[in-house]
Amino acid sequence: MKRRIGRDAPTVIIIDHHTLARTTIVKLLEHELAGWDFVDMVSTESLDRALGMDVRLIALDLAGRSVESACLLDDLTAIAERFPDAPVALLSSTDDVSIASQALKMGIRGFFTTSIPIEIALAGLRLVLAGGIFCPQPLDMLTNGSTRHTDSQDGDQRVIEARAHGPELADFTPREADVLAELQRGCSNKVIAGKLNLSGHTVKMHVQHIMRKLQVQNRTEVVARLGYRLTNGHDATAS
Repeated sequence: MKRRIGRDAPTVIIIDHHTLARTTIVKLLEHELAGWDFVDMVSTESLDRALGMDVRLIALDLAGRSVESACLLDDLTAIAERFPDAPVALLSSTDDVSIASQALKMGIRGFFTTSIPIEIALAGLRLVLAGGIFCPQPLDMLTNGSTRHTDSQDGDQRVIEARAHGPELADFTPREADVLAELQRGCSNKVIAGKLNLSGHTVKMHVQHIMRKLQVQNRTEVVARLGYRLTNGHDATAS
């Protein structure tokens, strides 16, 4: 089903054969990501319906499959062929650390399990949208091995290694995750305040909290610490 907001609206695709789970996720995201477009489908066979849309994330139900199953690999191949730049997140009913580890090594950007609280899932979602990697398990358990994609192997490994020695993504509040997403785009405090409908003081407070949690001194270090890149190369302090 398509929920058209605008042709150029950022889009999330939800692929899950469970109708209730799929539509519940969409309803939740419609509330959290106002102005975004959503396409939900039963399988990757319907991916062509979203061609031409500005797809920012594809969430795929693991559906009890192993990460190395031929069926899942076929799904990931179909996604990569049509939306090569879109990050993929897996939705899983298991908290198995080995599955999460394998998924990250394959280049999956988010691993969401049904056991995590809604607010943590939303914070993780926003961080994936901002270019990071989310997994609810302790990250130092997931740092062995290399990623599947050669071109981004070193960068992805640095992301995992950096996060393994710092706060879990779950340590950031949903609002801090919002601010992080804007920091990734190189936005100033004033611009962030306008986009998120916050006061300048509140934005400054969030940035300071983020820097303290990451043990860094400025915005550029925040972005580098999480493996992000500022889009305009601008460096500024929290003041």
